Formats: sequence, structure tokens, C-alpha cells
Amino acid sequence: MMKHIKLIYSLAAAALLISCNKNVLDRLPLTSIVDDNYWRNEDDIRMYANSYYSYYFSGYNTSFTADYTPVRGYTFSDDLTGKNVQSNFESSVPTSRGSTAESAEWLQTYAGPTWNFTWVRKSNILLDRLEFIVKPKISEEAYKHWTAVARFFRGFEYSRLVSVFGAVPYFDKVVPDDDLPALYKNRDDRGVVMDKVYDDFKYSLENIRENDGAQLLNRYIAAAFISRFMLFEGTYQHYHGLDAARAKKYLEFAVEAAEIVMNSNKYSFGKDFKSLFSSESLAGHPEILLYRAYDAALTITHCIGSYQNGTEVVGVDPNLVLIKSFIANDGKVWQNAAVPDVESFKIADLIKTRDPRFEASFVDRALTSSATLLYGYKFASREAITYIGKTYPAAWGSNTNTSDAPVMRLAEVVLNWVEAKAVLAEYLGGNPVTQEDINKSINAIRLRPLDAAAIAKGVQQTAALQLAALPVDPDRDADVPSLIWEIRRERRMEFVFENTRLLDLKRWKKLDYMDFSTNPDYFLGPWVNVQQEAPAYLTNTYTGRTKVKLLDGTIITYDGTNAASLVGFWMVDNAQNRNAFTDKSYLAPVGQSQIIQYEEKGYTLSQTPGW
Repeated sequence: MMKHIKLIYSLAAAALLISCNKNVLDRLPLTSIVDDNYWRNEDDIRMYANSYYSYYFSGYNTSFTADYTPVRGYTFSDDLTGKNVQSNFESSVPTSRGSTAESAEWLQTYAGPTWNFTWVRKSNILLDRLEFIVKPKISEEAYKHWTAVARFFRGFEYSRLVSVFGAVPYFDKVVPDDDLPALYKNRDDRGVVMDKVYDDFKYSLENIRENDGAQLLNRYIAAAFISRFMLFEGTYQHYHGLDAARAKKYLEFAVEAAEIVMNSNKYSFGKDFKSLFSSESLAGHPEILLYRAYDAALTITHCIGSYQNGTEVVGVDPNLVLIKSFIANDGKVWQNAAVPDVESFKIADLIKTRDPRFEASFVDRALTSSATLLYGYKFASREAITYIGKTYPAAWGSNTNTSDAPVMRLAEVVLNWVEAKAVLAEYLGGNPVTQEDINKSINAIRLRPLDAAAIAKGVQQTAALQLAALPVDPDRDADVPSLIWEIRRERRMEFVFENTRLLDLKRWKKLDYMDFSTNPDYFLGPWVNVQQEAPAYLTNTYTGRTKVKLLDGTIITYDGTNAASLVGFWMVDNAQNRNAFTDKSYLAPVGQSQIIQYEEKGYTLSQTPGW
């Protein structure tokens, strides 16, 4: 069975018949192979649907490909700082935006697809063939299930397109090549599109199978992703002041979808945090709803573990703002926690005083392969970093990693759930969040067991969050209620290096966090003794460059003779703020060539507002 699941991913590219035509609506060739031979029974439908998996559930992707991967695919956020000038937001309208392949820069900035509707068309073709060819050949249950699958993936793609562009043209059927008014329709309102997505997702949950086989899309996996997309859109609608009724509708659906997973009692927080990201097999892991399996024998491998093996350089690394966001293990913020050494920002002390996810996410000593000296190893095993300075085994070197990738896990579901409930309660007339709600979500996560290595380092579980005694954080934004602030903190600790942070900032309307001029801590790392922990930065090359900052703000610069004085917060080498950006950066512009293409056909494609 496991080799069958792995083959789904390896065969996906062969099953995906996608044109490279960059027309306004890229199309799959409607060949006789597809229409005459591929619509006989459920096996044919399944083969057609298999290609969705490697695209939407890409996990760690394959080889050195970084698209939609943690660590390498999502490096554009306020959590991470690099040397020199920080990566910038897009500032001008591009020439074109219609490629089926997203560039690395595009994915970093927008975390979603380009102006391309190939995958929408793929789902519409499946719906068309189900209705007009396959329906008489399969049972009603099978017809409804596969229709639900197609509608789920159509909703998946439109959710991502809307998160990138806002308003987009909505296509709910296959458009013939000669139907120019339909092909060249202008953008539909964001709310109209997301209402269609809402309908697709509702149908999916009502009709998709609870079990279609191991590691195949089912009601619980669909519900988990729906909780993600409905939380995004509901909070975006709310915080951007778009439509309160829609915000409430989507958030209520996020709660409903999450509860399908939570109330099933099929998943639990029964294993330690690190096991989620560095295990050779995630089969049977109690927290995992869906994962991508890797197997060297099938040449399905990746490189994500290598980029957290202690040696490889990502280029942007955890900064002091992120470090300070981690809650102390007594459940309080560092400024008023009662934990011994909690005010120390030495890495060794942070490991012992902060939430256990800190120790599981970052190496316990300074490494010069990190721009900030704090090195992330959430996605590498504890064994992997023992090879620093040695030859790495295939499992943790190059592009030959075989650790399985979590695609959807329970922690995301419960955090989506509690945030949706909190926003509904605070702003949209929902029932108040209760202590029981917190216990089912944040506190359940905090009760994950610790592994032996963490315990040996002195790591402790974090105290439960209590509604009656929420942390008093002097850094809390005045416009964010305390409970919602703590839910956001929990997401930040849970999902560091993953796909959520930039998207969270966009939906909360908090892209101003990406302006590093607002907080000097963005340019700092942990507290270090450079002579002892990073002597490589005490050569002639770094005279006048290696710097630390003291608690009082004094900066000490290496002059070739004062190495012993370089004890303080590490200052990232020549780190500078990114270029100024405005609110238009919440959404992407359409390429000029796409607008011209419409004009040449006698139609209008509106540009994204602000561009």
C-alpha cells in the first residue's frame, strides 16, 4: 500500500496533461486518449485525479525544487532576517504573469499561483466528464464522491488565486475555444468568487467519502483544508473591512469544518513535536491527517532536511523579534515570567526557559551558517546535526533526503478553529470562547509529550493558557485583543519556517511588520560571546563589520583587538531594511501582457487596485 501511495506522486506528472499555452485560460488538450479511454470507471477517474496530489499536497517537493516547501519556499516574512538588504515586495507591474510555473521570487512574495487557470480548467474537465460521460457507468455514491473531489480542488485553487489577486474571473465549466466573451471575461468580485468556493466546499463535505483509502483525499482531510481557507478569507474580509456578513459566514464554516476533524476523535497530540518533521515514516502518526512519503528506491527524495542540517545556508534566519515572541514555559511573556534565567537571550538559556517548540526548532548553539547565528533545524533530525564538519549521510545531505513531509496536521486544524471562534466572538456576534475551547486547542498542543533528548536538556512543557489570566504582553498591538494576540503567538511558535506567516500577516492586515525600521530587534540575533561561539567572525575580513549590541543600545564593533568585548546581541552583517511598500502589496498586479491580450480581442481586463 505504501509503495502505491508513493507512486501516486511519481506518476502524477505523467497523468497531468497540461498545455504550456499561455493563453488567458490555459487548457488541457482534449485528446482522444482522455475522452475515449480514460472515462470508463472509477480507476480512470482516480488516475486523472492523482495529478492533484503532487501539486496541492507537495510536502517537501522533490530533489532541489523549493516550490511551496517549508524552509526554502517560505523565507519572506518578519520572522527571518538576512545579511545586507532584505528581500523586497514587488513594486511595479510586470510584463507578463501567465506562466504555469511560479518563479521562486513570486512564491516568496505571494505564496500562491500566478494568473493562470490551468488547474481550474482541470477540475472543470473532471466535472464535465463525470456529468456527461461517467455518470451512467458508476454508482450514485461514486459520482457524488468524485464530484466532491473535483469541486474541492476547484475551491482549493480559487482560494489561492483570490489570496494572491483578490478579484479573479470565475469559471465553473469548460469554456470552448471559440467562446471569446467567456474566455475573456473580466474579473469577478472577490466575494462572488469566494461564495462559489464556499458552495463547492459545502458540497464536498456533504458528499466526499470518509475513507477512500490510506493517504487519499477524504472528508477529514478536505475539512482540514477548508478550515484553513475559510479562516483566511473570513479574517481577510473582516480585517480589511470588506464584508462583515461574508466574514461571519466564512468563519462559521471554518469552525464547522474544523469540528468535523476534531469531533472524529481520529487524531491526537500523542507524539513529540520534532517527530512531525524529521521522521523517516509518518505512517500511523496520531497527529497527521495527510503526509507525503519519500522513498529513495523510487527516486522520490527532497532537500529540505539538508537545508536545516547545520551546514547548509538558507540565507535568512530567525531574528530576535521571533525569539522574543516565544512564550516562557510558565506561560508568561519573558518580560514578566518567573522562570530562572528567562531574561537571558543566550541560546542555551532560551532552550531551557521557552516553550518546547523552541528547542525542537533551533539548534542549541550558535552556528555561523546562520545569518543571525540562530540556526533552524525543525526539519532535520537530532542526528543530522551531529554530522556538522563531517560527511552527511544521504538522509540529511544534498537532495537525497527521505524524511516524510507532514501536509496537514491536527495542530493547524485546532488553531484555525480557535481563532475563527475568537474573531466571531470579538467582532461578529459569536459565542464567547470558553476555557474548554482553549483546552481543546492551545492547551492540547502544549500537552504534547517531550522526547528524551529535550527532557535531558531541561526542556519543560509550557503551562496551560488560562482565559482568566491571559499573559500581559507589553508588545501587544493596541488594536489586537489579548486572547487573539495569544492565538497569533501560538501560530507563530507552531508554524515557524512553514507556509503560514506571510499569509497570516496579509489576512490580519499587518504587513507593516515587514517594515524592519519599526523595530531594531529585526536586525539582531541571540546574545552571544563572539570569541567563544563564533570566532570565524574575528578575522581581518570582518574588522569593522562584526558587531554586537548591548542591552543599553551601545554597539561594539570589532577592530582587530577587542574580541573579548564582543559579548551582546549579534548584529546581522550589514543588514538593512527592505524598500518602502504600500497597501497595494497585499494583492498582486496582473501582467501588462495579459491586459494587452484582452485589449487585442476587444475585451477589458481590470488591473488590481493600487497598481
